This record gives sequence, C-alpha cells and structure tokens, in this order.
Amino acid sequence: MTSISPTQAPLSAAPPQASAATNPVQDGPSFKQMMLQSLQDVNAMQQQAAEAVETLMTGGDVEPAAVLTAVQKADLSFRLMLQMRNKMMQVYQEVKDIRI
Repeated sequence: MTSISPTQAPLSAAPPQASAATNPVQDGPSFKQMMLQSLQDVNAMQQQAAEAVETLMTGGDVEPAAVLTAVQKADLSFRLMLQMRNKMMQVYQEVKDIRI
C-alpha cells in the first residue's frame, strides 16, 4: 500500500490567526469620537438655524425657504440624536438589570 502524502502544511506550522473577538479592528474612529462628532454636528446645525431665523427677523437678505429648511434640518438632526440617546439609555438599563 502506498502512503498518502500531505497536500497542506501541518496545522502547527501555520501562524496562529487572531479571531475578531480577541483582536478588534481599530481602523476607524472610536464610538466616543463618533458620538462627540455627531453632537458637534447637531449643535452646528442648531446654531445655523438660529442665525438664519435671526437674520430673517431682523430684515436681512435671506430666503424664507432657506430658513425653513435650516430649521427643519436642525430639528430632524436633534430628534435623531434624542432617539439615539434614548436607545442608549434603554440598553444601559437592560445591561444594568442583568443578574450575574
């Protein structure tokens, strides 16, 4: 009978591969950085909307449609951020209630 020759290198010779659970990907920004950037974006939109309303009320040269768009954009971004906060608080409460 002829012996079977190996077609692959033995498993012990291969370098160990780190799993995704033990080696998280650090290519992008952290969650904290993303949240802070989102808060800054929402704040900037709120400030732009306030400036547009102030300019419109003082008789400045601004289109009412542009003011309405800025206010609605700021409102929508604020509501989205509020829902994200509510969801994070809900998850926090669920984790806190877990018994070990």
